[in-house]
Amino acid sequence: MAVTGNGNREASGPGPLAGVRVVELAGIGPGPFAAMLLADLGADVVRVDRPGGGGLAVDPAYDITNRNKRSVLVDLKSADGPARVLDLVERADVLLEGFRPGVAERLGVGPAQCHARNPKLVYGRMTGWGQEGPLAETAGHDIAYIAVTGALGMIGNPGEPPAVPANLVGDYAGGSLYLVIGVLAALHHARATGTGQVVDAAIVDGTAHLTAMIHGMMAAGGWQDRRGANLLDGGCPFYGTYETSDGQYMAVGALEQQFYDTFVELLGIEDRAPARKDLARWGELREAVAARFRTRTRAQWTAVFEGSDACVAPVLSLREAPDHPHLAARGTFTDFGGIVQPAPAPRFSATPGAVTGGPALPGAHAASVAADWDVPALLGKEEEN
Repeated sequence: MAVTGNGNREASGPGPLAGVRVVELAGIGPGPFAAMLLADLGADVVRVDRPGGGGLAVDPAYDITNRNKRSVLVDLKSADGPARVLDLVERADVLLEGFRPGVAERLGVGPAQCHARNPKLVYGRMTGWGQEGPLAETAGHDIAYIAVTGALGMIGNPGEPPAVPANLVGDYAGGSLYLVIGVLAALHHARATGTGQVVDAAIVDGTAHLTAMIHGMMAAGGWQDRRGANLLDGGCPFYGTYETSDGQYMAVGALEQQFYDTFVELLGIEDRAPARKDLARWGELREAVAARFRTRTRAQWTAVFEGSDACVAPVLSLREAPDHPHLAARGTFTDFGGIVQPAPAPRFSATPGAVTGGPALPGAHAASVAADWDVPALLGKEEEN
């Protein structure tokens, strides 16, 4: 595997998707993250960036979601732009795009145009609202998508506004992960039948799907449709977070009886903790737990619970997480090119993935992609010379 001067690989890297070719039409949010997942697993991902950039104002050298990829510049609004992308499509297994419905078609790279060149292509579409429905053509961001699914309304303390979970629940969990699942399933079908298809991955659909268990519990009467009143939403005194004497926090998840018994014993309240199943005394139990946690620092409580089955862990910041002993031992984070970042996941025994290249700088790989994919039209006159 060759590596370019700026640390980006020339073609497919290690991983179970080695040999799979992916065209990513540049966007922001869940699309790039989904393409990064495929690249982490070994796919040869070529990102088609637009001249002049676009999207979020992030230095491309630090945009980790573009690691393990290659980049070419194509102006889809130029006379020959669509043809250059379709040349790539003809040689690809997958295309990912995140435009509003109808935009790719107007640009000349919609599903019909692409499948005319490559019937086996898996065409992955990433949007918030989906390809159809009353809101399909309106703008939106992660927070709006998770709001209408009921997911946002579950998160936070009662009597307070819902807590915003960054863009993890919508963009990445309900969006990127479902797009990748759909693309891989469609790729399996395409290789078995020779027929490609369109994957319509909508953040509202994926996020709603994530709440499946909660809907079942609600139907069975085991979940109240309000914040902070349930087993897994902070309403339970033995499933939540508690402040320590130094202003830090510990996370408690002692749900099962045997874990709860260990928890109250190590916490030192075994003799005065009210019965865990007495919901009428949950407030009293919460106060007892909170008061005890406030007597020591986070580090001291971490030492108390370390190695036990109490299901208690320190709440770490993003900068602290890579140094946690367990994560460090597993190599959950890695340092590539001076940037500490999560390592590829999940792990494979026979075909492990790896970070083999830093963020792809826009247009940095036109020559290598043109050669590897046999698409000379990617090179402009100045690049040919």
